[in-house]
Amino acid sequence: MTLKELLSPVKALKTLSFATESLILTWKEIASLFGLNQDIYTNPLHKPLAKPVTAILIGAGHRGNIYADYAFIRPDEVKMVGIADPNAVRNGRFARKHDLPAENRFYNWEDVFKREKFADAVIIATPDNLHFEPCIKALEMGYDVLLEKPAAPTEEQCRIILETAKRTGRIVSVCHVLRYSPYFRQLKQILEAKTIGEIISVQHLEPIEYVHMTHSYVRGNWRNSKTTSPIILAKSCHDTDILRWLINEPAQHVQCFGGLSWFKAANAPEGSTERCIDGCAVEGECPFSALQIYYRDKKRLYVFDLPDDTRKWNKIILRNLKKTNYGKCVYRMDNDQPDHLTVNMQFDKNITASFSMEAFTSYEGRCTRIMGTKGDIVGNMETYTVTDFKTGRETSWSLKTDYHGGGDHRLMQDWVQAVGHQNAQILSSTIDVSVESHLMAFAAEKSRLNKTIEPVILGV
Repeated sequence: MTLKELLSPVKALKTLSFATESLILTWKEIASLFGLNQDIYTNPLHKPLAKPVTAILIGAGHRGNIYADYAFIRPDEVKMVGIADPNAVRNGRFARKHDLPAENRFYNWEDVFKREKFADAVIIATPDNLHFEPCIKALEMGYDVLLEKPAAPTEEQCRIILETAKRTGRIVSVCHVLRYSPYFRQLKQILEAKTIGEIISVQHLEPIEYVHMTHSYVRGNWRNSKTTSPIILAKSCHDTDILRWLINEPAQHVQCFGGLSWFKAANAPEGSTERCIDGCAVEGECPFSALQIYYRDKKRLYVFDLPDDTRKWNKIILRNLKKTNYGKCVYRMDNDQPDHLTVNMQFDKNITASFSMEAFTSYEGRCTRIMGTKGDIVGNMETYTVTDFKTGRETSWSLKTDYHGGGDHRLMQDWVQAVGHQNAQILSSTIDVSVESHLMAFAAEKSRLNKTIEPVILGV
């Protein structure tokens, strides 16, 4: 069937009137069918820059490099001019990639700000507990900021960042990259066009996937909420942000249940050892084996700062499994992050949402169901299906995307434009909106710990 035939109301109704029949279309075809904008990426506020924005990266880990790599895609828009990272390998690798002079390399973030301001902006991609101080210092010195999520590990610090950004007039963009993925951008358009009528409720699932959970939240840097931030913030402020964005109404109250059920000493199998390489009797059958994940399957290796020569990898991996937390038994860590959460939320207009974060899944990728007065939507970040109640018509879209749904560099594009033109309204999420989604997460954690229903209190 041609698109012209499909768009004929009689033909469309006759062909697509059965709920058992589903049509998979491109976004261009869906946009034509529903009367939507086909171009979801072009921001009308974008304009050519007089010169590239100059930026300093603080924290040259996995996320920091992803953002900084935008300089290779659009060298006319951004140029990296400095690096601060205590890891000599990462520091040197980044300096070589971006051809940085020795005087612009720092091993402590504090040293960046001992110099007079020498760039337009800073990108802060440090561990969670090192977001607040460099962000405040940068704002006070007149830098604009791209700030990896979460903005800060406490509610008080998030509110101070918001107040400081307003007082100094600087731009702060928190890295809510899911807003920039084609999947969520298209869902946003469909909802704004009232294609399924008024939103009544939303169900949203974040399957962390068991390897990711053990890597980041049992063995990794985010394993302990007291030294980093609660997992509802560290992992799922993406989700509180997306729910707030899609629903487009302020949150009023939240209620949260969940906790750490499995990854603790009481569940350690008989015969297990402190490290997976210490002769553990059950290593061969353990799905969380560090030997299996890192050494045999070669997953999540970016934490080991491996050289380009792959022949050296096995030796370096084994050395790290003997010395770092990545080689420890998942039942013998100092982790306290919940491995499952359920959050109930009430928004203005009596819209409700339920959110689940689950460690014990074999898959990643958010799954969302949106219920409206005229239809519903079911999606999983690679495909979604819109069903019309009146006709029974099902319309589906499918697309494979990269990490974070393809949003990382589109976020960078908006941020660079905002800094270059000194216009925070170019951003999809200003610091005001980002802090609101963080407040939802803080209220959820308070509810989980106290077994209460918590209000979401906005304002500085």
